[in-house]
Amino acid sequence: MATARETDLVTVAAVRTGDRKTVEYLFNERQRIYVLADRAAADDQSARRLKAALAKKRPIKVALNAKRGTIERVSEPTGRELDAFTRLHVPLEKPEKIIRVQVAKIDPTTFNFVDLYLKSPTFRLCTKIVPRYAKAKEIFDFCAQLSCNVPGPYAVAPCIPFQYVIDGCYARAHQMRRIITTRYRYCCEKVFSFATANNDRLAVKADKWGGCCVTWWYHVAPLIRVRMHLKGFPKKKSLVVAMVIDPGMFDKPVLLSTWLSAQENTACYANARVTSYSIQPGSAYTPSGGGFSTDPNYTATEATLIAYKNLTTC
Repeated sequence: MATARETDLVTVAAVRTGDRKTVEYLFNERQRIYVLADRAAADDQSARRLKAALAKKRPIKVALNAKRGTIERVSEPTGRELDAFTRLHVPLEKPEKIIRVQVAKIDPTTFNFVDLYLKSPTFRLCTKIVPRYAKAKEIFDFCAQLSCNVPGPYAVAPCIPFQYVIDGCYARAHQMRRIITTRYRYCCEKVFSFATANNDRLAVKADKWGGCCVTWWYHVAPLIRVRMHLKGFPKKKSLVVAMVIDPGMFDKPVLLSTWLSAQENTACYANARVTSYSIQPGSAYTPSGGGFSTDPNYTATEATLIAYKNLTTC
């Protein structure tokens, strides 16, 4: 895998103790969990600056090595960099609640049905849902063909780095949201999953990209509502189900419960656990201090897609 080195401004979501008593740093703008590199750990200022950024809820400048999951350097941003960060990361107004969940206790025969269980207030913002599963599969396949590991040219640019599932889910999800709402003209929400209790992590096996294990502190993907006509029911009888479009993990649209369960692969990480999830409007981009940020002009989205296009998972 090519080395993913980048320097950027981030906000610290949490500082916690992980396995082997290592200190883990969770950034809102990255789904990857980071630790200080040896050189940065030897510099007391690095840890102090990160803790101060968390306490004061202000951005901090970091140099990251995503291959190793390490923070190579921590520095204070300039005033100009802070202004640019603020302009780019617009808060989502009135975000929906984050809901605690025990995935093992989910009953998929009821959980995925919008009218019976998932009565999210954000669903009221849009009513044009996907009329049948075949159309949902068409949307999925169109997005999947935009993967950067597939030879171009691409129907929509930039390509989407599904082959790099270690990070960038927020950008992949936002680009797919743009496609679903502008090309297909259907509603699209986002579903976020979180592993924020103790040293829990979301863990998946990247079977599509080499079979290695990948862990995150959060993940996000587009959520669509699909009208399903079930066998054995009268033709006029149909139910609306919540399905997730995530070509980085799957080969087809999957039920929300399936998507959540796949992130608890204990063969990859013993404490693999989804502690909570949240259905947000499609405009939500990344977590942000208890709320969510947006990327209305897709500026951050496209920059991330381009930065990750040549990277691979395993």
